[in-house]
Amino acid sequence: MQNKQILEYIENLIPERNNQISEMEQYAKQNEVPIMELIGIETLLQLLRIQQPKKILEVGTAIGYSAIRMAEALPSSQIVTLERDEQRYLVAKENVEKFKLEAQIVLLQGDALELGSIVQQYGPFDAIFIDAAKGQYQKFFDLYSPFLSNDGIVYTDNILFHGLVAAEEIDSRNLRQLVRKIRNYNQWLMGNQDYHTAILPVGDGIAISKKRG
Repeated sequence: MQNKQILEYIENLIPERNNQISEMEQYAKQNEVPIMELIGIETLLQLLRIQQPKKILEVGTAIGYSAIRMAEALPSSQIVTLERDEQRYLVAKENVEKFKLEAQIVLLQGDALELGSIVQQYGPFDAIFIDAAKGQYQKFFDLYSPFLSNDGIVYTDNILFHGLVAAEEIDSRNLRQLVRKIRNYNQWLMGNQDYHTAILPVGDGIAISKKRG
């Protein structure tokens, strides 16, 4: 979305990750597993360092990349993360064990829309990070935002969807439907009177929704 030269410049300024993190990034690329873009994850981690949440809920584990990055950035935080796909869950479990973060990261396998009663037992959460099926974002928000602490923040990734939310014409019918759902979520989120929301055009777009006092 931003000028390609600027993005490359910023990415080149970001320090190299350790070998294990780099291996996860390569695995995701080779196996077409969606993980956060580099500038996006670095921005999220900085926001979390500022906020210093004690408990984080992540909707959408994939292979555990974001959960592990958050755990390393916030060693005193507990992270509960949800993954529907069994194969990705098993890979994430293996990665968490490799990093010896089993005591900090709780992995739950199942459909996020069906895990509410289990997740509630781990709350309240100071931060919720939504990065799963984009067409279900509002349902995830509605289900899990009641588990936020009084000063809680919801972070939502991919809300600009490669810039397609601003596109006038989209050829694919299925893609048009998905983009419509993301646009509707963005409008709903920005108009939600219970939250102050700002959208950052970094990575694939991050929405930051802070509970109103």
